[in-house]
Amino acid sequence: MNTVETLEHPTTIPTAATAAPDLAARYIAAWNATDGAQRDHLVRSTFSSDVQYRDPMMEGQGHDGLAALIAGAQQRFAGHRFTLLGTPEGHHDVVRFSWALAAEGAEPVARGTDVAEIDAHGRMRRVTGFLDYVAGA
Repeated sequence: MNTVETLEHPTTIPTAATAAPDLAARYIAAWNATDGAQRDHLVRSTFSSDVQYRDPMMEGQGHDGLAALIAGAQQRFAGHRFTLLGTPEGHHDVVRFSWALAAEGAEPVARGTDVAEIDAHGRMRRVTGFLDYVAGA
């Protein structure tokens, strides 16, 4: 993984550019996790404890708030899964990636792009989602 090192502080810090693919994959895994314990683990390891999430349809804060949003989305779109579209990108402390939500073998019911700010520990601290397409809208 590409990193940034300084002479004064020889610690290795992943950059958003190199971390973007892994972060986006973990994000998608959290939204797809139907097992509560697995979802909780993914939320806590992928997002900061004070995470703020918002998209045009919902918003929430903290691990518990985000886990509740995910559970609600899974209930509303039972049998659907998120997949990454394209290649996640990042620079400075920001990553962006696109996704689709569809039932297996079906056309997507939604596609979107999310932009996330990353904290010093490499976790998402603020996520803003955009809906690029919603079926029937």
